[in-house]
Amino acid sequence: MSEEHHGHTHRLDWVDPTIREWDCTVVWSDAADPEAGIVLDRSAFFPGGGGQPPDLGVLLWQGVQTRIVDTRKGDDLFLIAAPGDPIPPVGMKVRGAIDDDRRSSLMRAHSGLHVLCGTVFRDYGALVTGGNMQPGEARMDFNLPEVPPGFKQSLEDTVNAEISADRKIISRIIPREDALAIPDLVRTQNAAPPMDGPVIRIVDIVGLDVQADGGTHVASTSQIGRIEVVKVESKGRQNRRVRIKIVN
Repeated sequence: MSEEHHGHTHRLDWVDPTIREWDCTVVWSDAADPEAGIVLDRSAFFPGGGGQPPDLGVLLWQGVQTRIVDTRKGDDLFLIAAPGDPIPPVGMKVRGAIDDDRRSSLMRAHSGLHVLCGTVFRDYGALVTGGNMQPGEARMDFNLPEVPPGFKQSLEDTVNAEISADRKIISRIIPREDALAIPDLVRTQNAAPPMDGPVIRIVDIVGLDVQADGGTHVASTSQIGRIEVVKVESKGRQNRRVRIKIVN
């Protein structure tokens, strides 16, 4: 089985995050138990993880539409249909399609968080203690006890300068021993991505940030657009929450 599989599903979201429609086959479903989910042989639905929510979209088959509203991760990726929608049977050829505007906005936000993380780690040496994103906006928490004067505006200016530098963003899967040799691969303080498998997926913002990461990203920082640092909040003595918004 290739490194771009999860269970029976070939993960097109890892192969090419620009894919929005594709043909596939149902390899498991149970019409008597719709909440059990649907497993496809090929899927571009990002299942969620690392603060990035799962994709929404539809499966089209024989003139029928099944809305996909969530994903449950286990030995397989189980796509969850909207309540009451029909469930395609095993062996059915279907066409998958994801919500383009939502996915594209999440990709920009996720890449924006990586630029933010790389900038804060480089300039302040702070590790990430939490994060989350929604289309067009995101937040990241840092172990940053002291906030210097003018931090909010300085951070916004520096992050936007890195975005304007048009740095390439490269995702790749590499052997575990090669990944662990990368300095500061994990930038989270209290939780780490899965690191015990034979391979690890990394996202590299060339010249700024390299992290273990399973999400979807734009191809270069210029595709993020300008960000606004909306607010910097205190979350205890050690933690600062930085909220950002993609403004264009």
